[in-house]
Formats: sequence, C-alpha cells, structure tokens
Amino acid sequence: MKKTIYNKYDKTKIGDLPRVLFEGRIVVVLTEREAEKAVDYLLSQDILGVDTETRPSFHKGPMNPVALLQVSSHDVCFLFRLNQLGMSPSIKRLLEDTNVPKIGLSLRDDLNSLRRLGDFEAGNLIDLQDHVREIGVEDMSLQKLYANFFGQRISKRERLSNWEADILKDKQKAYAATDAWTCILLYEELMRLEHTGDYELIKITEDVQANTTA
Repeated sequence: MKKTIYNKYDKTKIGDLPRVLFEGRIVVVLTEREAEKAVDYLLSQDILGVDTETRPSFHKGPMNPVALLQVSSHDVCFLFRLNQLGMSPSIKRLLEDTNVPKIGLSLRDDLNSLRRLGDFEAGNLIDLQDHVREIGVEDMSLQKLYANFFGQRISKRERLSNWEADILKDKQKAYAATDAWTCILLYEELMRLEHTGDYELIKITEDVQANTTA
C-alpha cells in the first residue's frame, strides 16, 4: 500500500497526533575535551541529524548568538553548549567534515548563526527542504513535515525557552534532541520514497485548506 503524503499539511490536525520523542541517550557537552570525544564518536556514524537553538529575544535589536548545537545519531544525541564552548576546534572539525552526511532543516539560517561564532567551511550538510520539494511537498517546517510523513507530532513547546540557562531542563534536552534526530528519520524516509516511488501525493489547494479550517 502506497504512503499518502500531502503537498501541504493541515496544521490544525497536528495537535491530535501522538507525540514523538527521542528516546536515546542525551549527552550535554560543556568543554573542549568533551567535545573532542563527542565529535570522534559522531564522525564514526553513517548519518547525523543537526539543529541549533538560540535564546529568544523579545525586544527589537540584534539576535542573540546561537547557544546550542545538537547533533544526533540514531540513538545518541550530543548537545554542544556553544554559549560556553564557542566555535571550538572540535566543533569546527565536525562542521567541516565532508564524509558523514549531516541532515538539517533550513540550514542556511543555522550556518549563518554559527559563522557569527567563528568562520568555517561547511562540509557534507544536507538540507531537507531541498529534497521535499523534489517530491512535490511545499511545507518547510519540521513539525509539518514529520506530521505529513509519519503521522506524529513534534512538540514545539520549549522552542522559546532560555537556551543560555546555567543548566538545561530535561524538557529542553528532549526537545533539542528530538529536532535533530527526526531530521535523520525524515531524510531516510524521503530517500526510500524517492527510490521506490511508493507514495501518492495529494495536492491540497488553498481553497480546500480554508474550508477545512473554517
């Protein structure tokens, strides 16, 4: 049976979906020594998911510097506290690596934020937004994409929390890890569908969406 996906997913349906949450091991990285070990492990993997978090600013003015870089394998996610580490040699080595594919969403924004901490040459980084367009999906948010492809909900409740806090809350850690990890799952599913053609794309017009949400 072919998988049904939509060019545009109805956001009003997301709240009723079961929540997806990373259940692997989460490791907070605070020092360059810890970062070196973490990067050694990550670069031994076949594929990685990446994302960043920044403390929100509720006033007009410059954005805060990126505070967290989360990088996940299938079962371990490392949270690099960039507000303490900065662009350390190990993090630069990770970002410049050309061998292991690192999957993210809207990577241009993330890379611009990271370069404010220190210059680097981006390595093997793959943006999900480029691939979903290839099969006719127009949504660009991680939450909508995951709901569309897996029928599960990524909670965004912690997005506007303080990512520069002295100690991250467990809910923040789980949120950050889930965002990075689900990038891997989406990419692998996209590659499977592109290879097999085992999907049916339903095109939803703006008029239909307006009627369903009215």
